[in-house]
Amino acid sequence: MPKGRKKGGRKSAESRAPSDEEYDTADNWSTASVLSDDLSGSIPEDDRENDDVDESNAQENFEDKLKDAIDGLTQKSAQGRKNCLDAINKAFSKKYLFDFLQDRKITVSDAVIRCLKKGKGDEQALAAKCITMLCIQLGQDADEIMTDVRPVLVALLSDNSANVKARGQCAIAVAMCTFITCVEIEDVISVMESLENIFKQSFKKGDKSIPNHNPDTCHLHASALTAWGLLLSIAPQWIIDKLVLKYLTKLPDILESQDVELRIVSGETIALFYELGREEDEEFESDAMVNLCETLRRLSTESHKYWAKRDRRQQKSSFRDILRAVQEGEAPEMNVKFASESLEIFSWVKKMQYSAFCHALTSGMNQHLQWNPLVREVFGLGSPLLPTSVASNKPTKWERAQFNAAAFKARTKARAKYRDKRSVTMNGSE
Repeated sequence: MPKGRKKGGRKSAESRAPSDEEYDTADNWSTASVLSDDLSGSIPEDDRENDDVDESNAQENFEDKLKDAIDGLTQKSAQGRKNCLDAINKAFSKKYLFDFLQDRKITVSDAVIRCLKKGKGDEQALAAKCITMLCIQLGQDADEIMTDVRPVLVALLSDNSANVKARGQCAIAVAMCTFITCVEIEDVISVMESLENIFKQSFKKGDKSIPNHNPDTCHLHASALTAWGLLLSIAPQWIIDKLVLKYLTKLPDILESQDVELRIVSGETIALFYELGREEDEEFESDAMVNLCETLRRLSTESHKYWAKRDRRQQKSSFRDILRAVQEGEAPEMNVKFASESLEIFSWVKKMQYSAFCHALTSGMNQHLQWNPLVREVFGLGSPLLPTSVASNKPTKWERAQFNAAAFKARTKARAKYRDKRSVTMNGSE
């Protein structure tokens, strides 16, 4: 909490009482008339053309740098390849680039697969993330590259000797790409089984003891369970019925994990199970629901001093929602505003899907909600709005320059009058 000023110290400008001079109407004159006079004229055509030229040049520079990064994926330097992968991921997050990638998708995917096969550690993690971003950019057009990519991702995910961070990114990548491109239910089942083999290692052991994993391994299990939940959200009912019998009584084991992320993901997956189960049977309940609710209630109020404040706050908030979902069938409600539109989320299915896309796109989520047809289709937003139909409140460069000039002129006049009054007052006092 920011420290306040010492008692008796100087008051801020907002809280102090105005002086008699500041009440003078000559000093408090409005700048609205000055601004309206300066901005009332139409924007010159030359300035409009200059803005268009600037945007065109910026786009060309952006694409040139992206081409250089794609070419750099074939260099011998491992650090150089990692830098290029990082640059590509940032570019894919920042803008929707379907037209740019349409003729380059095979080139990019081949280079990234090479990084997955021959790279180590961080390079493999960046390459797996790049595959996710490429699929989001291409949508259904990513079908032809997934035939080559999916086996590589699954192999790396299942390799216990591989880097843990890379395996976590592979879990997200293979689930997201399957979610986007897969139409064969056998492929969905196969990927889900590969993910199950990862997170089930956090179930209680045969002697009912809780496994003690390091933080990196817990993060891998959380990523695998998140990815599994994403595919569960689109699974047909007969698969859901099988998985309910198989896992709904085992997932509460993970609620006892020492890792807060893994506990929350497990709780959200349980809430998703209950939502999907109640779509077929409104009275759906598990045999151990009473014990489950007691555990969820404890987690929604649990707090330990050795936990970080953020972890405590996040766990309490998450498990309050999860408890309401299990007990009362309530779904989370979110309203995401972007540009001139908004996205309303009112189910655990959409929340899981939104969280997965946010994890992949990070800060570029709003851009893709606005322009990416795939993302808009997933969340029922329809076709992207035309640029002319999107209200833009951002002033042009010319408007900003004129506004600053008018504000400077008004400020100078006000200060000049105030200084004149001060000199008169000082002379009178003498």
